[in-house]
Amino acid sequence: MSDSNKELVDLVWGEKNGKGLIDSIFSRWTQGFVFSDSEPTALEQFEGGPCAVIAPVQAFLLKNQLFASEKPNWRKCQEDEQKDILCQTLCDILEMASTVNANSYCLATWQKGKVTSEPERELSAETSQPEEMPTALAAEELGFERFHALIQKRTFRNFSELKGFLCDEYLTWRNKFGVLLFLYSVILTKVCWITQKESVSSPALDSFYNQSLINLLLTGHAVSNVWDGDRECSGMKVLGIHSQAHVGFLTLMESLRYCKVGGFLKSPKYPIWVIGSETHLTVFFTKEITLVAPESPTEQARRIFQTYDPEDNGFIPDALLEEVMKALDLVSEPEYVNLMKTKLDPEGLGIILLGPFLQEFFPDQGSKIPESFSVYHYNGLRQSNTNEKVTYIEGSAVMGFEDPRLQTDDTPIKRCLQTKWPFVELLWNTDRPPSLN
Repeated sequence: MSDSNKELVDLVWGEKNGKGLIDSIFSRWTQGFVFSDSEPTALEQFEGGPCAVIAPVQAFLLKNQLFASEKPNWRKCQEDEQKDILCQTLCDILEMASTVNANSYCLATWQKGKVTSEPERELSAETSQPEEMPTALAAEELGFERFHALIQKRTFRNFSELKGFLCDEYLTWRNKFGVLLFLYSVILTKVCWITQKESVSSPALDSFYNQSLINLLLTGHAVSNVWDGDRECSGMKVLGIHSQAHVGFLTLMESLRYCKVGGFLKSPKYPIWVIGSETHLTVFFTKEITLVAPESPTEQARRIFQTYDPEDNGFIPDALLEEVMKALDLVSEPEYVNLMKTKLDPEGLGIILLGPFLQEFFPDQGSKIPESFSVYHYNGLRQSNTNEKVTYIEGSAVMGFEDPRLQTDDTPIKRCLQTKWPFVELLWNTDRPPSLN
């Protein structure tokens, strides 16, 4: 294994992980991007682990299929269309990762003719699926060390060259080690991650998913936090998300108050969200584009106010009111600020609550969100789907039921979505609600 490949392996797998642990994780990650027979635009996940790559790729694939395609039926997709949409999606993610590196791209491939010991398992132009699912067996055929010794890197200086080569290598992404090779391609393209300019606290594959890896695939930046902007913690600068993401991220952990997802991930450009549970990633999406209208003045004010409230207490010290008002381009003369302190904190507690602050400066402008709209949920694991067939679960979201007597359920997916829409109700077209695991 070359020194550069070893550096990549150590970053992804960790220097101290034992061989048994690495072999176990490696076997779970050994699969390509394979479309479901039951849902032509949905990717299948064979075992636990690679959802950290497959779910973000699925989210961007849906973005392209729903909002960049002119097809009337977005759920129908022929084999040639699957190739186009997958290649475009992989290129989109690589393009995000390359922005800091002056549009330089790097693809991880392998030396031709030395990888497949049984050619009959390769995909051909006439078959859309491998004859046998490439799970742990492929890892046993090649092995961790041998696989990484055969990796070679191809660099590209412009997007058209990248896309042309990536499409020529379509069968590579579909077969056996496709998910891992794409992961390595994103990391190699994102040079700043390898040089540690962005924070990676642990090996990328040390658990079911790593937030730095998820953020890299969703935003192009390998930061380990989900809040907006950077924060000072114990004298250290801790990096967060700096701009609105194309597809979003919500997590069940926020409903348990373990973290707070910022507006840049919670309110993306397209109504598609990767959903995180304790151990798995799925995707929630809708075609209702009004859900992600440009940030309103009220939403901007909430986001900026919360940057001065890193503990998510719902208030700030009154000494910070002037800074918040300046950040929002409000009148911030000392006399006026003192007047507002008295009005917003009549009891003299020394704090400014978020609710009264928004009501004073940004009174309710009326919601643009429709009362109800169609929604879908994707889970790539076969065993998490009815009859082990990977399909989208359809349903309806209904907004505005603040009366607890009108609540329909208390499922994990609903608790997760309530971190964005507190009064959402979900009605699914199936007997059981979607699984987040």
